[in-house]
Amino acid sequence: MAFAQPLSSSSLSMMNRSFVAKSSVTASLSLNKSRVCVDSLKIRFQNRWSFIGGSPLAFSPIILSNSSSLVHKKPSCVRASWMATSQIASSVFAVGTTAVLPFYTLMVVAPKAEITKKCMESSIPYVVFGVLYAYLLYLSWTPDTLKYMFSSKYLLPELSGITKMFSSEMTLASAWIHLLVIDLFAARQVFNDGLENKIETRHSVSLCLLFCPVGIVSHVVTKALTNSSTSNPNNKCK
Repeated sequence: MAFAQPLSSSSLSMMNRSFVAKSSVTASLSLNKSRVCVDSLKIRFQNRWSFIGGSPLAFSPIILSNSSSLVHKKPSCVRASWMATSQIASSVFAVGTTAVLPFYTLMVVAPKAEITKKCMESSIPYVVFGVLYAYLLYLSWTPDTLKYMFSSKYLLPELSGITKMFSSEMTLASAWIHLLVIDLFAARQVFNDGLENKIETRHSVSLCLLFCPVGIVSHVVTKALTNSSTSNPNNKCK
């Protein structure tokens, strides 16, 4: 006949510890023994054994490193912005180049026509190009623009800084519009001076389209040669 012996406090404590340990191990095995993913976080189960308190579960959040589980919206936005900027620069480059050609054509083909004189007297093209240039300058402006423009210790431009600044398509587009406006303005000055002094300007105007300084020099030489030939007494009729 077996008699039930009362359990001592030490036995109850050992049973309690065994039960806590078994429950913690069972919980960790049922949860794939490692991690649980909740709202893009991983909860890692760490078994820290203690002779006093058993084996409690320790939870430590770990951010998922798998790129497929995260939504990367910023790179896509940056890429879309870059594509839009590149498209604007290409469009402005093509439109600006095409827009100045009719003015050069009129000055070369029909320099004495009334429509040519009226078109070259108007300031509307320069205002339109000026607004367009200001807009492109705004789009191409960055916090490093001034640093590139005045990169030397004497606050003067340097070739290396200008090269870095013009590495952007938008900056190149704005510089191209700048050149188109200046070249057209110089060509108009050459054209008007030729009309006033009755000097041939078609070759000089054509050079201003692509090589503006050369076109100005060409006009100065042409004007000097024309004046010298008209002032030569041997060319006058006796």
